Amino acid sequence: MRRLPAPRGPQSEAVLGLVTAGPPGAGRLRARPGPCTDPWGEDHQLALHLCYELHDRGLPGVHPDWEWEPELLYFRGELERPFLAAVRADAAPVRPLPEALERLLAEPADGSGPSHFLLAEGERRHAREYLVHRSVYHLKEADPQLWMLPRIHGPAQAVLMTVAYDEYGAGRPDRAHCLLFARMMADFGLDPGYGHYLDLVPAPALAVVNLMTLLGLHRSLRGAAVGHFAALEITSSPASARLATALERLGAGPDGTLFYREHVEADAVHEQLVRRGVIEELAVQEPGLEPDIAFGIAAAEVVDDRFADHLLGHWRTGRTSLRSPLPPGPG
Repeated sequence: MRRLPAPRGPQSEAVLGLVTAGPPGAGRLRARPGPCTDPWGEDHQLALHLCYELHDRGLPGVHPDWEWEPELLYFRGELERPFLAAVRADAAPVRPLPEALERLLAEPADGSGPSHFLLAEGERRHAREYLVHRSVYHLKEADPQLWMLPRIHGPAQAVLMTVAYDEYGAGRPDRAHCLLFARMMADFGLDPGYGHYLDLVPAPALAVVNLMTLLGLHRSLRGAAVGHFAALEITSSPASARLATALERLGAGPDGTLFYREHVEADAVHEQLVRRGVIEELAVQEPGLEPDIAFGIAAAEVVDDRFADHLLGHWRTGRTSLRSPLPPGPG
């Protein structure tokens, strides 16, 4: 059963205090965010995650009318602005779109990210931690990207819908990627319940998912949302191949590798669809969006690199990458 997470500071405490005080009131601003001290920090990222969850599965015990309550939207905006500014600062200078796409297509020969670590030297405990981190997104895979659909039109929208259709199982509900991920978690002795491990997931992993939702929810950032999605799809296939092999080496059964094996094939196709059918078509339709698309690609790299640095920095020094260790699992 889902439960609300513990606050991590005054901002997340204020959000929780606001939404758990009953149904939203008429014009009563009962909490204000304090000054932002670290937009990448635990408190800030959890506060944003809580705000965004009201647009997804909701929060347990929280009245659904909080989703569009003006006082919470004001609060959310005060959290979003410094986070987006921090991402922009770390992404600068943003490469021109053709160069950014070319870099995405070039798989480095000396890669050193989490998938490389898990393949070469990872232990089962590392794999379990990795799945816990990724569960924040993959148990609702593609939901944040669907906010893009009504914000772009024409051929780009149609192709984006084709990709999304695959993410939800292409007409086969049992093949929806979120369900394949849940089965993988169960294969590794983890609880696949939505939000079960939220208290353990640190800020770098929350920031990866928060950025997706932030870009998707704002029409003014629709180009960046497309660029971010392109970065996910174009780079996914080779990383998924490494992860499937790594998890098999670490004792995964068929359910423990199916999610990533599915992505090896599917995302190889999606890469072409997104690059040619979405980005190229959108750039023709709205050429002014090219810098925003390029920023979305750079922004994805910023949060992914921070997440990777967090994982490897902890794993290479023998520490858990979660906020507290997982109980030992089977195998």
